[in-house]
Amino acid sequence: MHAIVVSTYGDSSVLDYTERPDPQPGPGEVVVDVAASGVNFIDVYHREGRYPLPLPLIPGSEGAGTVTAVGPGVTDIVPGDRVAWAGVIGSYASKAVIPAERAVLLPDGVSAELAAAVMLQGMTAHYLTHSTYAIKQGDDVLIHAAAGGMGLLLTQMAKLRGARVIGTVSTPEKEKLARQAGADEVIGYEDFAAKVKEITGSGVHVVYDGVGAATFEGSLASLRPRGLLALYGAASGPVPPFDPQRLNAAGSLFLTRPSLNHYIATREELLWRAGDVLGWVASGALKVHISQRYPLAEARRAHDDLQARRTTGKLLLIP
Repeated sequence: MHAIVVSTYGDSSVLDYTERPDPQPGPGEVVVDVAASGVNFIDVYHREGRYPLPLPLIPGSEGAGTVTAVGPGVTDIVPGDRVAWAGVIGSYASKAVIPAERAVLLPDGVSAELAAAVMLQGMTAHYLTHSTYAIKQGDDVLIHAAAGGMGLLLTQMAKLRGARVIGTVSTPEKEKLARQAGADEVIGYEDFAAKVKEITGSGVHVVYDGVGAATFEGSLASLRPRGLLALYGAASGPVPPFDPQRLNAAGSLFLTRPSLNHYIATREELLWRAGDVLGWVASGALKVHISQRYPLAEARRAHDDLQARRTTGKLLLIP
């Protein structure tokens, strides 16, 4: 098989396209011919060593394809099944070994590419809008990078739950995408907290912030008393050390740094979130915007484009 291998932490140049032996499934595992792998910022963090993993490493934690072999003890998945996954390292490859308990069967009407594009970000948007802060009808919500892959999904799910959505974007083209996804108000990043207060009067109930250092202070300032900041990523860099007393002074605010794996810790929760997301995709209630497809061998270019914010929507690697 072919795979992207990281042997040392660093910039995109450490992503090496190499040939590896075909994997064999162990107990409780399945081998999948990968049809598409999702590209996410967490892959960049793994490549850089910001979230260190043992080396050498095949990065990528999201994908979809067709099962070709199953290991001992696997009874509910058979060769020929179409499956998708998220939170399993090793997806930047033409074949991947996946724990059967983390594999989700794809419903009819959802292609492998759509599944690979929506599993990680879709379930992240699901837990953020349904669990971290369970949006209620009429809530005001601020979503940063509203035209990115995560932002477009968050916007749609927030609207499904009845929120008024304010989205931040950096270009007129991205504003158009955010509005198409359902954003009620779209603003730029300059003085965004003041603009949010002008729109809402008292601030938003929740901020979904995957940008990090560049937006953190403004995100706090955008909240109403007892509002919640869900800091789910750090695309612009990590937030500096923070004095929690500031949460009190700003109105008894809440701050959380959630992660998908803690919200799909059981098979039941995984199937709930994936079932909702894939069901919405199948019905057309959730639109997935695939921005660009790259050959697996061009993973470096995909990472460079993602980090430079040259893209909107989702990026895929195709073996």
